[in-house]
Amino acid sequence: MILPNNRRHIYIGVIYAILGSIAFSGKTIIIKLAYQHGVEAMTLLALRMIFALPFFLLMAYFSGFPKLSRRDWLIITGLGFLGYCLGSYLDFIGLQYISAGLGRLILYLHPSLVLLMSAVFLKQPIRAQHWLSLGLSYCGIALVFHDSIALGGAWDKILLGSGLVFTSAVIYAIYLLTGSRYVQKMGSMSFTAYASIFASFFVICNFLGFHGTTALIVPGEVYRLALIMAIFSTVLPLWLLAEGLKRIGANQVSLLGCIGPLSTMVLGQVFLLEPISLTQIFGAVLVLAGMIVISIKPHAAVNSSLITK
Repeated sequence: MILPNNRRHIYIGVIYAILGSIAFSGKTIIIKLAYQHGVEAMTLLALRMIFALPFFLLMAYFSGFPKLSRRDWLIITGLGFLGYCLGSYLDFIGLQYISAGLGRLILYLHPSLVLLMSAVFLKQPIRAQHWLSLGLSYCGIALVFHDSIALGGAWDKILLGSGLVFTSAVIYAIYLLTGSRYVQKMGSMSFTAYASIFASFFVICNFLGFHGTTALIVPGEVYRLALIMAIFSTVLPLWLLAEGLKRIGANQVSLLGCIGPLSTMVLGQVFLLEPISLTQIFGAVLVLAGMIVISIKPHAAVNSSLITK
């Protein structure tokens, strides 16, 4: 049976959001692998944006130059700085002190932040379906979080790393809320391209100003990992999540993004030998249950003022 256009539109948005979240989750693993070669966080972030910048420029070329006010361009520039410069840097730094799985779990606290911010500032209602999905997902995340802490480690480093990644989650929530209206106004490809271009220039200029070109002399494996991260864990998921954001709104994209920690746990076990306990598996089942709840009736995502205000 052929789905009505509006339902197909929403189902596609759900698929984009899930695929984008999984692709983004690979970034955490790549960062941890690169750290094994002694590279600094700012150097790795700069390499990521250097390799990704040509793709962003191509995206901007094909999407055209939008006619926006000076205020709009300033806001988009600020969003690029917040979301993909400052937010990414804090995430990179935090991952020096905590595991990939724990880092991704903390980063994916942003759905609750988005819901809270949208309720307070945009008067967006939080529906029963959202509460149920959040309850299931975050009970699961809490279990995995507790188990990760119980595995041991230096508490001062765990707290520092967790605080840095949580701040990154707050910044990403702000980016989702503010950026959704510009995705609707400009189109997903155009917004993603220009915000990311501005972020790339911020990162590269800051790196050159404080480190210089000699800091780019790193092992060849780091270049390979940075290139993989730029293409498959930066450019591709940015486009996928922008398309998902346009179709189903910030709340639903954030909720579906909870699948990211699950994929990070699996990839972390495969590539970093991070243990997965029975408690973590049970927590993962709860998170998946939350994903099912939000996906059974995706037409509930239609009425999202976050993509129209």
